[in-house]
Amino acid sequence: MPLPHNRRVTRSTSRPVLIAPSLLAADFTRLAEEVAAIESAGADWLHLDIMDGHFVPNISFGPAIVKALRPLTRMPFDVHLMIAPADPYLAAFAEAGADLISLHPEAGPHLHRSLQTIRGLGKKTGVVLNPGTPVESIAHVLDLVDLILVMTVNPGFGGQSFLESQLPKMATLRRMIDESGRDIRLQIDGGVTARTAPLCLEAGADVLVAGTAVFGAPDRAAAIRAIRGGQGA
Repeated sequence: MPLPHNRRVTRSTSRPVLIAPSLLAADFTRLAEEVAAIESAGADWLHLDIMDGHFVPNISFGPAIVKALRPLTRMPFDVHLMIAPADPYLAAFAEAGADLISLHPEAGPHLHRSLQTIRGLGKKTGVVLNPGTPVESIAHVLDLVDLILVMTVNPGFGGQSFLESQLPKMATLRRMIDESGRDIRLQIDGGVTARTAPLCLEAGADVLVAGTAVFGAPDRAAAIRAIRGGQGA
């Protein structure tokens, strides 16, 4: 189940790595079966990419799909809003069953207010940094953040190559989180595989989003173990 909201903690170097397969890579004709399969395979969260064809050059799905899937699994729903404006839809995704709602600083004029709104809906909060978004954009909202998501591709499509240029950003955020003393997860999304996962973990990540690397694998349990353990060529 979801972690409590952001609170001051003592950082543990042995914190478990969570794997959040991205539904975007699933077979959309068999969504219920796909969700059950990755839960059985050992996934921790379900990552739901919401795209509007405006903020990113693609369209995925909306609250109705989230609501339909919610009764089918106990996995926390990690909802990543790639939409602008995001504020008008926060309540709809909260009511549909999101446990955590992440948004981009560029998706509205008042990031602090948007995070307050998500908290007011009883949900955990996330902020997403695109490859070109500076770390400084979230420096003054850490008290309202439960998760920081670093995009290691430009958002909008699955199956892209991992951008190693984002590794220093991850390390900077890891230091920022640790120095804050807050319980904030550092999540990575984009090109995460058994080969790139160790780079993310070394930089301080503790939640890995993987789409094709999980849903496209013949043995999904083995794929999740490999990503979690940083194994692979």
